[in-house]
Amino acid sequence: MAYIGKQPVVGNFVKLDAIVTSATTTFNLLNGGVAYSPQSANNCIVSLNGIIQEPTSSGNVGGYTISGSTIVFTTALTTLDVIDFILVLGDTLSIGTPSDGTVSFAKVTSNLITGATAETSIAGGDSVLIYDDSASALRKMTRTNFVAGIGGANTPAFSVTTTSAVTVGGGASTKITWNTEYFDTDSAFDSTTNYRFTVPSGKAGKYMFHASNGVFGSISGRSSQMRFYKNGVFDDTLTYNVATFGTTHVALIATVMFDLSVGDYIETYIYSDNDAPKNTVDNNDGSGCQWFGYKLI
Repeated sequence: MAYIGKQPVVGNFVKLDAIVTSATTTFNLLNGGVAYSPQSANNCIVSLNGIIQEPTSSGNVGGYTISGSTIVFTTALTTLDVIDFILVLGDTLSIGTPSDGTVSFAKVTSNLITGATAETSIAGGDSVLIYDDSASALRKMTRTNFVAGIGGANTPAFSVTTTSAVTVGGGASTKITWNTEYFDTDSAFDSTTNYRFTVPSGKAGKYMFHASNGVFGSISGRSSQMRFYKNGVFDDTLTYNVATFGTTHVALIATVMFDLSVGDYIETYIYSDNDAPKNTVDNNDGSGCQWFGYKLI
């Protein structure tokens, strides 16, 4: 909006609390019961007995000055005098306190943050600003909570071996009895009864599994296979190791990834197409058989 002459100064207009007069020159200025200090006498409009008073005047009865949070009249008033109102026009160049939610990014300097001193380290209890997209609002979060909310660990995770060989029948699949745990972060592996991994509550997702074992065989040209079973079913669309027997034994290695729900369980089997039974290897002979798995972040 255009103006003729100087543009009016925007102030924080305040009507002070009513004052009960007495035989004195000095009265306290209150706003809502709290001491209030106008910037100067010229910032105030004072009405006494229905007459607007001249600020900083010492020649007229009723003239006044401002001293901190008090108004000082030139001459003492009486109980018959009435201070109709005291209106403070606001401090020079003061725009007052903006209403909640009214200051946009365009109203602040562009280097509000970039111009600030850059921190080289941050304590766990220090706060960082984040934008909550779902609430369209800025939030603050401690470094400790912020770090806890990103990244993560590849858990559940387990690593097991076996100290017990099993006999694999010809044309059959036989479960490997993984009976020794190296570690099991979520107690999700059963190494005593079913020799399986079961997805615990709240841990659904994509999992990586790797298993290595082997069988002893003596018939050339026959093959064997490491197999993963999900919920008791073998999925032959997945790629598994297939090896041909030599004269003594063959190592079987397989790696696979599953998308698992809570309660799904995984087991490993060895399949052999040889009619003659053969034994699997175990960790007692130093063959390094192992099964491990973990949830992907």
